[in-house]
Amino acid sequence: MGESVLYEVEDGLATVTLNRPEAMNALDTGTKDALRDTLRAAGADEAVRAVLLAARGRAFCVGQDLKEHVGILEQGGGLSTVAEHYNPIVTALATMPKPVVAAVNGAAAGAGAGFAFAADYRVAADTASFTTAFAGVALSTDSGMAWTLPRLVGQARAAELLLFPRSVPAAEALSLGLVHQVVPAAELADTAVALARRLAQGPTVAYAAMKEALAYGASHSLVETLAREDVLQARAGASADHREGVAAFVGKRKPDFRGN
Repeated sequence: MGESVLYEVEDGLATVTLNRPEAMNALDTGTKDALRDTLRAAGADEAVRAVLLAARGRAFCVGQDLKEHVGILEQGGGLSTVAEHYNPIVTALATMPKPVVAAVNGAAAGAGAGFAFAADYRVAADTASFTTAFAGVALSTDSGMAWTLPRLVGQARAAELLLFPRSVPAAEALSLGLVHQVVPAAELADTAVALARRLAQGPTVAYAAMKEALAYGASHSLVETLAREDVLQARAGASADHREGVAAFVGKRKPDFRGN
């Protein structure tokens, strides 16, 4: 998939790693192409039951590679990358039928923060930080942040973070609800892998239904959501993992979920 994005699958867990540490994992065209295609592949691979999104170096991802972007602007280009890259990347993260864990090791800015917010679970190092960044370069939101950010912190706080962008340190990010967990930097990799492996060993069909139910419920009425829950619960209830879970509960043993 390209050296700027590394991809590894082991025991049902796909690890997708941003690998431009010298550029703080800034998103040039090659990296965006590779990340989009890698996430799509992970989402479609039946052997993958959970995804870990990680990064190498001292930053998670500082967003658009502005050095490359300057050249695009000088040539009269626009921001077609939103439709070509950011939208499909966020769609892949948010809608793939398996859980996604983001391990935020350092600065996450602009689209980098947007990608983290699109994950289902975010664990951050105590050295991590988040900034929306867009207003500083006279841009609106992208990478799904207009959808994810208000759902994480509320409408008023989202407006504040967008209109007055600043670096939000990990401890504050936890208190605001931007992340689920903060750990010492030296423990991030082990913690994130353990969480993702736990999900990779879980009831994948049920997890997919949960993701869909949460997304549906965020923009539909109670009555509509109840009807959707009925459909999704029927799907989960027909899975082999449901039968195994019930048998394990009755038998007072740990379930052996297989992801189907």
